[in-house]
Amino acid sequence: MAIHHVVVNSALAVGVALTLVTGAGAAGAEETAGAQCGGWTASPVSSGFGVLENLAFDGHGGLLLSELSVSGGAGALRRLHPDGSREVLAQVGAPGGIVVAGDTAYFVDSGAVSSGLAGRADGTIDALDLTERTVSPVATGLTTPNGLARLPDGSFVVSRDLGSPTTLTRVAADGSGAHPFLPELTSTNGLAYDANRRKLFVSTTFDPTTTLAAIDVAQPDAAPARITIPGYGPLNSADDLTVGPDGDVYLALNVAGRVVRVDPDTGRSCVVADGIPFVTSARFGAGPGWDSRSVYVTSFLGTVTRLTPSA
Repeated sequence: MAIHHVVVNSALAVGVALTLVTGAGAAGAEETAGAQCGGWTASPVSSGFGVLENLAFDGHGGLLLSELSVSGGAGALRRLHPDGSREVLAQVGAPGGIVVAGDTAYFVDSGAVSSGLAGRADGTIDALDLTERTVSPVATGLTTPNGLARLPDGSFVVSRDLGSPTTLTRVAADGSGAHPFLPELTSTNGLAYDANRRKLFVSTTFDPTTTLAAIDVAQPDAAPARITIPGYGPLNSADDLTVGPDGDVYLALNVAGRVVRVDPDTGRSCVVADGIPFVTSARFGAGPGWDSRSVYVTSFLGTVTRLTPSA
């Protein structure tokens, strides 16, 4: 998302305010946002959800969605099928990042709406058994967890972009030992682990400069490589991201309403799609019924959109 996460109502309100109050600035950001990638078309997949924060494919024909309540009540993990039918898998608080491993969907629950600003540690990492549809806690005592990644050793990394500090936290595979991780990265949001490069990619949301950072997990204490994304940080409001089969990173810019593609090796970027208001997350299709060439994106407005490259 942009204001990624949990504070659904305030997040959405801030995003709208930024767009309306700084319209001229937003236009300037567009002019410097980089070249169009070319050849991509956007088509609607589904709509009418609450605030959609994140998505993941379960590999068995389902698209999992983190849905936040517009009214501020309980959220849900939903499954969208290729035929358009949908179902609730679990009623949860304020779900965010999702990572699927086998028949388990790990997700963060950021806790109460006011937790981020108040600094309450009522956020969790939970595990949803996709077969039994039961939810069990993995880690507790987190403050406004937002994005989620799972590293090869089974440990988790969560981001935070609300309150203070807006840094990363690493949690052991068994849910114990939550520790600060690369504290020099602030306003952290989207997370994606690249198994080929053995790097963890992290986006920043509200810093003046939008940054895509690459952390070498084999040398976690080393300074991460940083790529600057064109445009003013808060007017981009970089949200979640994914690593595509081509090795490029696809990043949702929430307030800018665009998805950009970034080559992590050269730092070059281009615009895949514009005009997707409050886009929050991006994933390539996986499993029966979903196009593996296409990027599927969610939005605060409760929409799922398919971005398809030309042949």
